[in-house]
Amino acid sequence: MPAPEKKLKILFLCTGNSCRSQMAEGWARRLKGDLVEPYSAGIEKHGLNPNAVEVMSEAGVDISGHHSKTLDELADVKFDHVVTVCGHANEKCPLFPGRVQKEHWPLADPAKAEGNKEEIMNTFRATRSEIRRRVAGLLERIYNETYDTEK
Repeated sequence: MPAPEKKLKILFLCTGNSCRSQMAEGWARRLKGDLVEPYSAGIEKHGLNPNAVEVMSEAGVDISGHHSKTLDELADVKFDHVVTVCGHANEKCPLFPGRVQKEHWPLADPAKAEGNKEEIMNTFRATRSEIRRRVAGLLERIYNETYDTEK
């Protein structure tokens, strides 16, 4: 199927836009960048977490060029879908104009993992895998709802 003329815009919203939302944006771009235009932002800016960059690189997804941003920096973007990936972002998520579909994924913050380096990285890897699973499911639903011409 050819790519749509207008890509759906998806926002992944987190507290600090350092790990979970960045990974989700990276996966969405990698899995269906021809169909969607993914973004990530935070309620605040915490900077891009190097552990998130490392584990995504292990999976073949380069997010090293991403940067931490707030919603204010994306004020001109009209989103079709908003996914909050933590409780704080879900509670603070503003109302978006138009027909925005919103969902919440209560993901634990891997940046709060404790232990030695390998234990911390394993927590990041588990989060990476969970986010990939959820993003793939979301994109499949969006694809089926929006682009399935057989309905």
